[in-house]
Amino acid sequence: MKEKVIKSLRCLAFLAVLVLLLPALSGCSSIAVLDPKGPIAAQQRDLMFLSTVLCAIVIVPVLILSAVIIWRYRDKADRKAAYTPDWAHSTKLEMIWWGIPIIIILTLAIVTARATYALEPSKPLESKADVKPLTVQVTSLNWKWLFQYPEQGIASVNELKIPQGVPVRFEITADSPMNSFWIPQLGGQIYAMSGMAMTLYLQADETGQYWGSGANFTGTDFAKMFFDVHAVTAEEFTDWVEDVKKDSPTLTLDGYKQLAEPSASEKLTYSSFPEGLFEMTVTKYASSHHHGMSMSGSTEAHGDKPMSSDDSGHGDMLKSGDQSEHGDMRMSGDQLEHGGMSMNEGSAH
Repeated sequence: MKEKVIKSLRCLAFLAVLVLLLPALSGCSSIAVLDPKGPIAAQQRDLMFLSTVLCAIVIVPVLILSAVIIWRYRDKADRKAAYTPDWAHSTKLEMIWWGIPIIIILTLAIVTARATYALEPSKPLESKADVKPLTVQVTSLNWKWLFQYPEQGIASVNELKIPQGVPVRFEITADSPMNSFWIPQLGGQIYAMSGMAMTLYLQADETGQYWGSGANFTGTDFAKMFFDVHAVTAEEFTDWVEDVKKDSPTLTLDGYKQLAEPSASEKLTYSSFPEGLFEMTVTKYASSHHHGMSMSGSTEAHGDKPMSSDDSGHGDMLKSGDQSEHGDMRMSGDQLEHGGMSMNEGSAH
């Protein structure tokens, strides 16, 4: 009677696990990172799937064998399992349980190394139509996101619009505690840090609305630090830019200072913003670390010539030596190959 009760409980436990797993498995398509809408997110999803399958080759058999061994060699009166207390070694088994994991680890190492170089965030995307990338300067604030479009001369808060099928070059910094910029359906996250300018290339292959957010805890209203990403047609993007220029107020330096104060914000748009605002935000913390970017030369009004790209594909950000109104220092001199920034003696203010 006792054994029947135990068997019944085991069956119920097994069914309960299946019931709990089914909703999770059926909802996989709604998980953002598993539903990519751009080339970077698609490659990252494939890498996750491949890594999971390779790991499962070891993990699944081990879990199954653990259950089989516990069941087969359980203590009971009529146990018929072979008893070999003097058994100590099997070359064949050793080769299996050491050889397979070693092969899988080597395979994972090769796959991960290749993917690391292929998915380098500052590496420009190849466009089939040879379309010029759109530059968007992203500033993480407490607790909101400021998006500046230097080529269009407009800005927005907590709303990002990008044309479908066009590579987007994000230049990312922070005027607040470190955060992490993340649009799950377009690509992986990258840090936004004060005094640093990070570069990230993403692209939306389909029109639609996607979810973006900060991925680091940064205080009271962290949960409100999300933004909408609208991938629209080229014509819709042009119309939106024109509407913002016509109907939205100007973002002044005083307005930016107010915006940078810790507070949550609704969606806002600005018809213009101060010249070199992004560069001043980066340099006012007097840091010399730039991922895929460097500081030199001069910046034209509203970023008409905000970037220059060298042959290696790592774009250089231009910073005027005269733009010290909001920054703490003037920048000039040689640049490191991968976007470093050097300071001339006596240039700090």
